[in-house]
Amino acid sequence: MRQIFDFKFLSGIEQIDSECWNAIAEQSDPFHQYAFIEALELSKSVEAKTGWHPQHLTIYNNDTLVGILPLYTKNHSYGEYVFDFAWANTYREYGLNYYPKLISAIPFTPVPGSRLMLKTGTDKSQLLPQLCKAIQTYVSQNRLSSMHWLFVPEDLSAALNVHQHMMRRAVQFQWFNRDYQHYDEFCTALTSRRRKSIKNERRKVRDQGVKLERVFANNLTPEHIDFFYQCYQQTYLKRSGHQGYLNRDFFTRLYHSMRDNIMLVLATRDDQLIASALYLYDDKQLYGRYWGAMEDINNLHYECCYYQGIEFCIEQNIATFNPGTQGEHKILRGFEPIFCYSNHWLAEPAFHDGVRRFLKQEDAGIQSYKQNAAELLPFKATEE
Repeated sequence: MRQIFDFKFLSGIEQIDSECWNAIAEQSDPFHQYAFIEALELSKSVEAKTGWHPQHLTIYNNDTLVGILPLYTKNHSYGEYVFDFAWANTYREYGLNYYPKLISAIPFTPVPGSRLMLKTGTDKSQLLPQLCKAIQTYVSQNRLSSMHWLFVPEDLSAALNVHQHMMRRAVQFQWFNRDYQHYDEFCTALTSRRRKSIKNERRKVRDQGVKLERVFANNLTPEHIDFFYQCYQQTYLKRSGHQGYLNRDFFTRLYHSMRDNIMLVLATRDDQLIASALYLYDDKQLYGRYWGAMEDINNLHYECCYYQGIEFCIEQNIATFNPGTQGEHKILRGFEPIFCYSNHWLAEPAFHDGVRRFLKQEDAGIQSYKQNAAELLPFKATEE
């Protein structure tokens, strides 16, 4: 029996009940939960003034909510981490507007996730053609240039590709917990050269008088969050000249609504806090998100953002660790290359075809890059 779906666009998450949202998002990661997206919007980290206009799409079947797609119109491409600046420049050269555009993403969060959240039993094969048509109609009616799905699962990306929303691949690096019982067991899986190198990196941090602590659950306090935010601001100011995409109110709201999903690494020297890294986690995956330091200390970033996360995964029996986007330096520390996926549909047929040709050429390089990165992994091929 053919299912007919209805679609409603919302201009803010407050237009839907939190229980209804979370019932659909129940199996999704922390970033898709109502509390995370609400914190972004209520803190005004995400709003029209920052270039993110919420347009969340709700999906109904016979007046029953069966799906949600986080959705935004954008008038820039910052905070997305799937780079289309060259496309925007080409539009401008031809006297056309690339912005505003429509994207499905979690703002400032380059983490692969469900995006299209559906109630169990919803027939995706019947939904997708109607969904793509509804989105394309919305793009045309609102004079938008395009639709972009960022960091979607591989199966959704492949299905969207069939419906002319073109697949684009990139590479991230992820750590896999292969049932390690303790940190030393992970190290044993590495070549002796890499074990020695990692041991030296960690020792040099300790030799500089730095102590590390992981704080989470009931041990996490508002004061911890306040210190983390100072580090976050300091590091953004030094690197980018601004105070970061996310404000203090966002992190305060996150603490109050999602404390059980937050883990902080705190670094101290001479009993003074000097650096911090913030992670989110659930029972399946650890997500390295933000870090900052009040002092420059050699190898401290590796310690706070990689090794402490690996230890936490092993202790908590968490299967995978996504430390964030980019960074070939992760490979030699045990993070393996994986494909991540986005999909793109452009309303102008000529530009759509041009991007299709570009993506075909780009993908050959992406595949080669992933293969070359895998050859650099530091794991032992045979028993030493």
